Amino acid sequence: MVRKIKHTTKKHVNKYISGEEDIDVWGLKPISLKAKIFDIRSGSKIVILNTDTATSNDIYPSSRVLLRKGRNKIVATVDLSSDIVDPDEIGVFSEVKAALKLSDGNEINLFHLPRPASIRYIKDKMDNKQLSHEQIQTIVDDTMAGMLSDIELSAFMTSVYIRDLNDEETVSMTDAIVSSGDVLDLKKRVVLDKHCIGGVNGRVTMILVPIIAASGCYIPKTSSRSITSASGTADAMEVLANVDFNIEEFKRIVLKTHGAVVWGGGMNLAAVDDKYIRIRHPLNLDPHGMLLASILAKKKSVNATHVIIDIPFGRGAKIEDMSRAESLAHDFIRIGKQLNMKIEALITNGSDPIGNAFGPALETIDVLHVLEGNGSIDLKEKSCILAGRLLEMAGKAKTGQGYEIAEKIIDSGKALKKFKEIIDAQGGNPKITSDKIPVGEYTYEVLANKSGRVSHVDNRTFANIAKAAGAPRDKGAGVVLFCEHGDKVKKGEPLFRIHSESESKLDFAIKTLNVWKPIELEKVVITRIRGE
Repeated sequence: MVRKIKHTTKKHVNKYISGEEDIDVWGLKPISLKAKIFDIRSGSKIVILNTDTATSNDIYPSSRVLLRKGRNKIVATVDLSSDIVDPDEIGVFSEVKAALKLSDGNEINLFHLPRPASIRYIKDKMDNKQLSHEQIQTIVDDTMAGMLSDIELSAFMTSVYIRDLNDEETVSMTDAIVSSGDVLDLKKRVVLDKHCIGGVNGRVTMILVPIIAASGCYIPKTSSRSITSASGTADAMEVLANVDFNIEEFKRIVLKTHGAVVWGGGMNLAAVDDKYIRIRHPLNLDPHGMLLASILAKKKSVNATHVIIDIPFGRGAKIEDMSRAESLAHDFIRIGKQLNMKIEALITNGSDPIGNAFGPALETIDVLHVLEGNGSIDLKEKSCILAGRLLEMAGKAKTGQGYEIAEKIIDSGKALKKFKEIIDAQGGNPKITSDKIPVGEYTYEVLANKSGRVSHVDNRTFANIAKAAGAPRDKGAGVVLFCEHGDKVKKGEPLFRIHSESESKLDFAIKTLNVWKPIELEKVVITRIRGE
């Protein structure tokens, strides 16, 4: 007797993949096919079946199949063709080839999997129905198991974007994202963390972490690479040290130095989040509830107890409206409380650059300048504001005294010393100084075409120019600023310099200046009053 199951989830698939459960207990029968390899990346796990083979086995486009070759097993989705594969063949692309370690002609066992229950739950969300914790957990589990196609995941992200998640759903989504990966447990009563929602330059994290670590607190900071900016924190830190570690290596570094700055994508923390970001990125979708869950899951996955959230707002930042910034701040605090995290949110000025640079190496030089005692005043101030508030939250400083203590840690050289310990622990050169960091040798200075006062310096536009010059892929590419909001400049004075690692990319960045105007000047009006 064949036992039928209503749906398949990560629990079923993982039990089979791990060897805990045999495929036969599901009541599924294998189809044996020969691999025909197409050495092309498809972007996801897709296989091609002959139309006749598929029809005779009740398989349709986008059906899910489990593939097995020896001990290797994966879930893939199906596409059909009547001519590029024979009835006894299965066409596979590079992703499936690598996962199953295939060669042309290898035999593959294919099992047709039932429709996942999460598809029904996605439809419920489209119909504006509230999802239960179990339903959200099933969607995340099916995502991790590869049971949902990009089309279905896109439908889910779109439904969340339009319908949003309420508080209960957001908490459930946060917990589900955490459960999708590993969790860092330092076994410490107090663990601090910080997050910036992005949209501005200035590597505050790389200054804040050594301040906090030098105070004796633990701060296991996972950071992202650039998605839309000229440099993510992980891109900048990689100029100085390795950022790609597994969770055990990460734990050893933090326990040794009290802090670290690593790439979150290199570990299995909140693993499903990367899959959702990949779906959201093409249309720049940032569903409100998903944004909260994504950020807070990363904090909960390192067992953070106290978190400071930086919300830059203003012209050129991600958030340009104060009321929206205030609403987001309250949401972080409220949802954080339900997740047993103490959260404070600071709304900061995002209308002007923080520091003097855009691009990995140039922003890293900015950081070292501050720690060495001669850097950007605004970058130092913002770092001390955020670090100081964290010190107050952790009981390391009395209310109102955190800034002063954070500043003293920098001025005394303790933050620089601690940062070099962290660099050393992450495999970098602890003797590095700001003047030893290489930057792009091809440069172009932009001069003021008139005298005036700087009325606006646009973060977003400068990030685009830096990317045109090659950042963040080219570490030495980017932009250095010579002025800031409110400065008076004379005609012919340099406003900024573009750095690139190739002439062609520099030329491309220069051409963008015909379209993008990153600095706005007001005329200097001089009124001369003659005495009688």
